[in-house]
Amino acid sequence: MDLSGKVWGATRPERAAPYPCDPLVAGPAEAWFRAVDVAAPPGLVFRWVRQLTIAPYSYDWIDFRGQRSPRTLVPGLPELAPGQPFLVFEIAGFETGAHVTGVLPARLAERHGQMAVSYTLSPRAGGCRLVVKVVTEAGGPLPRRLRRRLLAWGDLVMMRKQLLTLKKLAERDARRQPGSAGAVPGGDSSPS
Repeated sequence: MDLSGKVWGATRPERAAPYPCDPLVAGPAEAWFRAVDVAAPPGLVFRWVRQLTIAPYSYDWIDFRGQRSPRTLVPGLPELAPGQPFLVFEIAGFETGAHVTGVLPARLAERHGQMAVSYTLSPRAGGCRLVVKVVTEAGGPLPRRLRRRLLAWGDLVMMRKQLLTLKKLAERDARRQPGSAGAVPGGDSSPS
């Protein structure tokens, strides 16, 4: 078990791989990883990841001011675009079906330091692998380093819940659509 709060579910090769968020934090950086297997096609899981533009899918009573994150795919979401809100981040880049990458807006980076995230999907037999990498500025004044350490643990708790919720919802939808690897219940048929 990783006692630093930096790793949950990610394999050694996943931690060594490059991610789209890597170049978005200048200077020395540290990384946090969270990962889960999902028994659903990547296109369907990507559709759920895309919903992170409208809801956190974690502990809603903390993260979403008591509102409930939608439990069905919301049809008609705006197309992904750079600068669009994505949790506490802004979208920096994406590839439909493969990743959504965000960067912390300047107003938040002033307090927490530079930070970026990539939610990545890779196909696996019977579904896909959802791996999230958070890259955060290392070093800095002691109060910022302590706050970052606490943030790593808070992020671990919240993102673990988020990934397990997305997994549960995507797997539920995949079971409802047997034999339709790209079907998107409750929304359009495209994964984007």
